Amino acid sequence: MSAPGFVLILTGPPGAGKSTVADVLTRGERLAVHLQSDDFFDRYIKGGYVLPWLPESQAQNETVTRALVATAYAYAEGGYFVVLDGIVGPWFLEPYRAASRDRRILLSYAVLRADVETSVRRVRERNSHGLRAEPVVRDLHRQFSRLGELETHVIDSSTSSAERLAEEVRTALATGRLALR
Repeated sequence: MSAPGFVLILTGPPGAGKSTVADVLTRGERLAVHLQSDDFFDRYIKGGYVLPWLPESQAQNETVTRALVATAYAYAEGGYFVVLDGIVGPWFLEPYRAASRDRRILLSYAVLRADVETSVRRVRERNSHGLRAEPVVRDLHRQFSRLGELETHVIDSSTSSAERLAEEVRTALATGRLALR
């Protein structure tokens, strides 16, 4: 069996640049997985899908979180660097932390956060995927604006290129700044 990899949760509100930066981080790595949480919601759930920001989605979101944790850690156990790209607020971190402790695999957490107007503009301009409802984008941005002890995991994504942000993430990973215990 190969040496274990590790899991990086790359999160933040919509329009922060998560998918683009995750792609840069995993491109060219020997063993790397870009795990897009959106797929586990709107691509894989074929019946009974509930928009994940609605209150009635709680059971669905917990199920999807369990599936994401299992998938991320299965890859990491195989030696992969796993970048889980999605909206994973502090309110959903415990299952990842438990898997990290149980499997003795490093878990890191990076929050990309642009200013709210930049996030709203990016969401409005994108045509490929994702959430488009401005009130929901603003609310999620608000939720990622008060992270308490996790504020040290924030990387401002307002103006930097995806390549520069990926380099900032790599540097923060190397120094241990993004590690969750």
